[in-house]
Amino acid sequence: MADPNKVDKVQLLQGTLDLLVLRTLLFGPTHGHGIATAIERTSDDVLLVDHGSLYPALQRLERAGLIASEWGTSDNNRRARFYKLTRSGRSRLAEETSKWETMVRAVGRILKPEEAS
Repeated sequence: MADPNKVDKVQLLQGTLDLLVLRTLLFGPTHGHGIATAIERTSDDVLLVDHGSLYPALQRLERAGLIASEWGTSDNNRRARFYKLTRSGRSRLAEETSKWETMVRAVGRILKPEEAS
């Protein structure tokens, strides 16, 4: 019998991952593993951040000037690259959040038309 409290993890789509990375970095510089952990924890472990997708996303966001990085030392005393949000990243986060909210409302109207009226 299925556990009603068990939630299947959902892998993130590329654009969604970018948005969530930018949102996570709004709270301050963090290394890649910390970003993944924060997204998973904040989503109550529903969203799964695949490290094979995360690091290419971080590189893409850095090339676009939305985040910047520098080397530092993690909590467990290991060398790690820390990422931070740039001014352009903050602007893009605001734009993409607005688009996301509009899309969620539109999909909600399609999935539950009885609640839309």
